[in-house]
Amino acid sequence: MGRIELRAQPGPQWEFMESSADVTIYGGAAGGGKTYGLLLSALRYKGVRGYNCTIFRHTYKQVFSPGGLWDEALKMYHNIRGAQPRISKGEWLFRDNRDRIVSKVLFRHIGGDDAVYDYQGSQICGLCFDELTHFTERQFFYMLSRNRSTCGVKPYVKGTCNPDADSWVAKFIEWWIDQDTGYPIQERSGKIRWFIRQEETIYWADTKEELIERFNLATPEELSKPKSATFIASSIYDNKALLEVDPSYLANLMAMPLIDRERLLKGNWKIKAAAGLFFKRTQLGDILGAIPSDVVRWVRCWDLAASEKSEKGDPAYTAGVLIGKRSNGRYIIADVVNRQMSASDVRKTILTTARLDENRFGNVRIRLPQDPGQAGKEQAQSYIKFLSGFNVTTEIESGSKSSRAEPMAAQWQAGNFDILAGEWNEPYLIQMENFPDGKFKDMVDASANGFLELETGIRDFGFSF
Repeated sequence: MGRIELRAQPGPQWEFMESSADVTIYGGAAGGGKTYGLLLSALRYKGVRGYNCTIFRHTYKQVFSPGGLWDEALKMYHNIRGAQPRISKGEWLFRDNRDRIVSKVLFRHIGGDDAVYDYQGSQICGLCFDELTHFTERQFFYMLSRNRSTCGVKPYVKGTCNPDADSWVAKFIEWWIDQDTGYPIQERSGKIRWFIRQEETIYWADTKEELIERFNLATPEELSKPKSATFIASSIYDNKALLEVDPSYLANLMAMPLIDRERLLKGNWKIKAAAGLFFKRTQLGDILGAIPSDVVRWVRCWDLAASEKSEKGDPAYTAGVLIGKRSNGRYIIADVVNRQMSASDVRKTILTTARLDENRFGNVRIRLPQDPGQAGKEQAQSYIKFLSGFNVTTEIESGSKSSRAEPMAAQWQAGNFDILAGEWNEPYLIQMENFPDGKFKDMVDASANGFLELETGIRDFGFSF
């Protein structure tokens, strides 16, 4: 077996490897080489007898699914002399030249908060979290209590992450982030500060001595409470290797919707879903007076509500949005039905609209939402039978309304959507612009799910970096 060399790239990835902080958080944007840096840091003390490192993801699937953390480790570790994978146990063993086990790197997941008790009594020298924002604050600080060592290596914690404005991590690293812009303060990247956590409150200082004095720490146990921490910012522009191997990755990031582009390309820790960040009417292409002749596929997607408007409240609407894809790659919103109706009127409206669509446009695929559970399945089967003779599909929706809207928003923001002139235009555009802050989201949901159906029958989606 030939000699293999694994090396951190100069810049943030190297700083992440070299950091002396008790807790080092790395990343804040996609494509910065975070997972590679984490897997590489786990190898640093593989020659030290008794050393162990555990790398956590939130779910089992994130560790072991194709292209997941285990597969990435396999690419890096398989040619290392003495390295032995044991996938059934989710670990790599590193042996010496006499075939004795020297050290281990383990791959684990932590689902709910109570899962941390599986590690009661554990001693984890290298405690690592891939995508730290996926873990709760309680999970992190409980596992921090397991960060101990008897092998002679100083215990350390390393975490990688993409920005999440609503996560506890955003609060934890706020000193390193410009609170007005949301972008990392570059001159603070890699700077070490000290913290102590008491009664679930975190107190910060520039030095350990400040905390010792402030809290009158005296006993050996008390003196061990202050921990050092740092945040190292990185982006795809720091990952020269990735840009050389896959230059299209940068183009993919640039093509994302505004919110994800700010988070994953620019490392913005403050941006979050808000009105006007998804769909603006000024981003539309044209308002057309007639249906273009080059539409190659039609989808009418429905968002259902089975209650009439009454004096007791203002229930949600039933919305049906007709979207077409053209041969030139553009999209057209051709018709919108949006009414408050009874359950029986909802069914009649869907059937009548299906007949009108068929007469006017030919083959139009109808997509209906399916609630989870047996009742939802029975309702879906009932609709399919009711619409016999039409091209119908039912789908269980997954993810948040915002996440489902993002693929469509990317095309909308790029100016690839046109709209057919009609009386429904103004209420439709008002709801689209107010998403996700507006009271009603029926037309947005129908539009977003219709777009997913239009695009090669996509059922689920997500970004993985």
